[in-house]
Order: sequence, then structure tokens, then C-alpha cells
Amino acid sequence: MLSITHAIPGLILKSHRFDLPLNYANPSIKISVFAREAIAPGKENADLPYLVFFQGGPGSGSPRPGGASGWIKRALTEFRVLLLDQRGTGASTPITAQTLRHLNSPEAQADYVQHFRADNIVRDAEAIRKALIGEKKWSILGQSFGGFCAMNYLSSAPEALKEVLITGGIPSLTATADDVYRATYPRVIAKNRRYYERYPNDVQRVRDIVKYLSENDVQMPSGGRLTAQRFLQLGLSFGMSDGFEAVHYLIEEAFVDTPQGREMNWNFLSGIEHAQSFDTHPIYTLLQEACYTQASASDWSAERLLGEFPEFKHGADAPLLFTGEMVYPWMMDVYAQLKSLKGAADLLAKKANWPMLYDVEKLRQNRVPVAAAVYYDDMYVHREFSEETARIVPNIKLWVTNEHEHNGLRADGESVVDRLLKMARGEL
Repeated sequence: MLSITHAIPGLILKSHRFDLPLNYANPSIKISVFAREAIAPGKENADLPYLVFFQGGPGSGSPRPGGASGWIKRALTEFRVLLLDQRGTGASTPITAQTLRHLNSPEAQADYVQHFRADNIVRDAEAIRKALIGEKKWSILGQSFGGFCAMNYLSSAPEALKEVLITGGIPSLTATADDVYRATYPRVIAKNRRYYERYPNDVQRVRDIVKYLSENDVQMPSGGRLTAQRFLQLGLSFGMSDGFEAVHYLIEEAFVDTPQGREMNWNFLSGIEHAQSFDTHPIYTLLQEACYTQASASDWSAERLLGEFPEFKHGADAPLLFTGEMVYPWMMDVYAQLKSLKGAADLLAKKANWPMLYDVEKLRQNRVPVAAAVYYDDMYVHREFSEETARIVPNIKLWVTNEHEHNGLRADGESVVDRLLKMARGEL
């Protein structure tokens, strides 16, 4: 374990790096896992418990704090906060097209990437816990996919946990990928309806953009193509409190008039690249559906089920609908950094022998206090599935709310974490 400490205004930050097995069943190959510890100034030598943060995703690194604000500010009043860059993300050994280039076959790439799901993220956390505090317990906070990791942790090593906080991330314990997308597509349709109610002029703007893309080969600034399908993936942000505005403001600047005629605005294309992280975070595309697979294959579930929802067909009269957090096989042809991973993605989609993520019978015996924010209109994590899991797993307290969207932890993290801590401790 290697540690480096430095200070910024309002925070002491200690960087930790751990060499851990790629595959815990065969630990000969190692990867590096990075975690950043945040401590309130003046408390560097205090014997404070840890709160470990599991980021949403999959495939995103932990926050890079610029100061003590939001949920971190509240947590630092009583914890050391450990911001874990889950394996394959951030400053940990990364998964990108560039780093997978040395694996010269789709089979080798798929074999490597299969080890980057929630179960091994939790195994990493357990190894880090023992390295930092031995057999002492710590608390964890999971946002979105991080909540899936938290539920796996409760299933595999509950003895390590003092309390568990989850925001927008209680998974079904048994639902298949098909079950998930049959539940979430209607929520995406509902978000589209609300978007166009707020911005009715965008009905025609979106039609104009899709028509232009169907008639022109539009190249993106950093490679790849902008197709109508890719443009409509901007709906991924519709489940956030500021998601409608992010898309609307982009669409307003879609075109520019030049001496050669109307063209797609370079700034618009650049804005789309910043809004879409599939190139920079390929784990999301490669393992998004694998978040739900247990002893079964996803077989490109979102693509197969899309046909069950005719609202997404580009009819002449109805508004064109954006898609949500779904991934599709055609993405491997239009995102520059995914092209070399196309074969691996298909193998992972067809992989049927995924390990189980949750031990349901063990979870039925849960004694660890769990407090969770469940967002009533969550576009990404089906509320009814979260409520079903809470009925199965004892000692879970739910705060079902429409005060926040999926990004409640980012939008109002200080009050959200404060409330969840009080719930977990029986103060609410």
C-alpha cells in the first residue's frame, strides 16, 4: 500500500494505492486500485471511523473534491471519507480501448473485463478495509450503481459493515435484464412526455436534427459519427433534476448558417461529446447489462426489448423519443473508442455463466442498519423493484421521495446524507 498526503482549502487528502488481484480465484495477475481519503483539517490524527463511497456508473471514478461541500461536508463532521475509484475507473488501473489494446483478441478482452463487476469491487473494498483498519467495521454510502455494490457487500460480508446508506440504488435481487428494461422503458417514455411539455418547440427542432443526420454523414470532433440514434441517447440525462435543460440548451444551438448553407454547429457536436461519456468510460457500455445478469445472458436486452415499445418508432406525427441509460450493439460502430471492443462487447452480452451477485437467503437474515433514499420517479432504478427488495431484506428503512431526482446526492447531498444517517441510527 502506497500513501501520499496533501492539503487543499478545507480538506486534507491522502491518496492510497493498493495492488489487488484481477481475479480473486486466481490471484497471480494484479491490478492497481486507487482510493482518496478526505479528512477535515485538524482531525488528521483523530480516531475517526470510515465512510466509504461507492460511485454510480458502472465505470465512473469517484468524485474529485475541490473543497468540503455537499455530502462530503456533512460526512466529515464524524468520518474519514474514502472515495474509492472502483477497479477499472479513475486513477485505478483503467479500462479503456487504449489499455485493452494489448489483449489481441475479443475473447481475451472479454475474459479480462468480466472481472470488473460489483462482486469484485466489493472484494477490493474488503481487502482495502483490512489493510487500513484490520477487522474494524466501517460505514458505506452507495449512489446508484454504488447501491448495487452496497447490496452485494451486505450479501457477501455484512460483518464488515456498521451501517449502509444508499441513494437511488437498491437493485432487484432476482430480476433479469429483460425485467429491468420492461420496467424502465415506460419511465423513459414518461420523461420524454414531460420534456416536450416543457419545451414544445423542441419537437420540431429534434425532427430537424434527426432529418439532417439521416441525410448527412456527420463526423464528431474526436472521431466517430453522430447518427440519429446516438443523438437521441442524450435522453440519458432526463432522470436528473437538470437533465431537461442540459439537452434543451444543446438543441438550441444545433445549426449554423454558412456560405455553403446550413451545417451542424461544431459547438453542438462538441457539447454532445461532453454529454456522452461512452468513449471515455467503456465499462458502462461493456457491463451495463451485466449489472443485472446472474447465471444468465443479457443478449443485448435493451435492443431486443425496444421493439416492444412502439413509441420509440420514428413516426410522422408523434414526437421523436430520446432513449435513456440503455446500451445498444450499434454503439460499437459509431463511438470511436468502442469500435475495437465490439467483439468483446458481443461476447459479454452472450455470456450466460455470470456469478450470482446476491445471496437472497443470507440477505433475509440482515442485521446491518440500512437507510435508503428511493426516488419516486427514478428513471434508472425502478422504484417498485427497490421496494420489493426492502420487503425481502430486514432492517432497511426507506425514504421514498419526489423531492429529488436521481441526482439528489449531488443536488442536496448535505441534507440527504444527514437524513439517512439519522434514519440508520433510529433518530428518524
